[in-house]
Amino acid sequence: MDQSALEILAPAKLNLYLGVREGRDEQGYHQASSLMVAIDLFDTVRIEPADALSVRCVPAVDAPERSNAAWKAAVVLGEALGREPKVAITIEKRIPYKSGLGGASSDAAAVLLGLCKLWGVDQDDPRVADAARAVGADIAFFLTGTPTLLEGRGDVPVETFDEVPGFPVVLVRPSGDGITTGDSYADFDRDPVPAAPLDPLREALHAGDVMGICNHIANNLEPVALRLMPVLQTIHDWLSEQPGVLATMVTGSGSCTFAICETTEAARRVAHEALYGRGWWGRAAHVITEGTRISA
Repeated sequence: MDQSALEILAPAKLNLYLGVREGRDEQGYHQASSLMVAIDLFDTVRIEPADALSVRCVPAVDAPERSNAAWKAAVVLGEALGREPKVAITIEKRIPYKSGLGGASSDAAAVLLGLCKLWGVDQDDPRVADAARAVGADIAFFLTGTPTLLEGRGDVPVETFDEVPGFPVVLVRPSGDGITTGDSYADFDRDPVPAAPLDPLREALHAGDVMGICNHIANNLEPVALRLMPVLQTIHDWLSEQPGVLATMVTGSGSCTFAICETTEAARRVAHEALYGRGWWGRAAHVITEGTRISA
């Protein structure tokens, strides 16, 4: 690889808690409590010097280049730092789109990290976090990957959790197009569901209590996802019946469902059966406590 190029690992995330509040602010956003953890499912983002900014996904996605969060992150950080982002960005996608796994946000965080490295900028520079929040709510989380509770629009970190164990999970997503965030929130507005209590989950996370975590994960967008994509109910029910599964829930606004498992072996077995027995996308993973990181 060209020594001037960088490769950055961009992890997926799970929402162990999502509590969306009714109503929207003056900019049209919902206020929400969002408790996120990173997992060891990664996109790989390659950044290398070029004559002009470009973004390419592998496999290709059917969306304009300039609508990609990675493109926007490069432009916004460049404007903040007075630099022109003359880089070619290649994103090797393993995190599926429209799944509530934060792939696009993580890719954007990887671009911010990569540009900081190329330009000799401290990633803790407040302009980097400001750029992350300007592009998307989840992006700042991926710069650290520490299990975090965020408030506001789901973009303001208010509490971190240092005792979260790296428990195994399995991810299952049906084939076909997923649920857009816009559709999910519009449906929520038509029939809002109150958010579940948050404190029991916070206490379990601080204690590193996996069973307590299992008992208190919550997502008040899950009923929306089940309405908009009924196959998710089938997946939810199937996962709940599998040996070794402790708890299951839709992550974010969908369209991926995750299950916390007793063992890594159970997660791998369920992922294999989802993929080869049911024809769904399935992956085993673990919770991790780090965000985007340079691999080469």
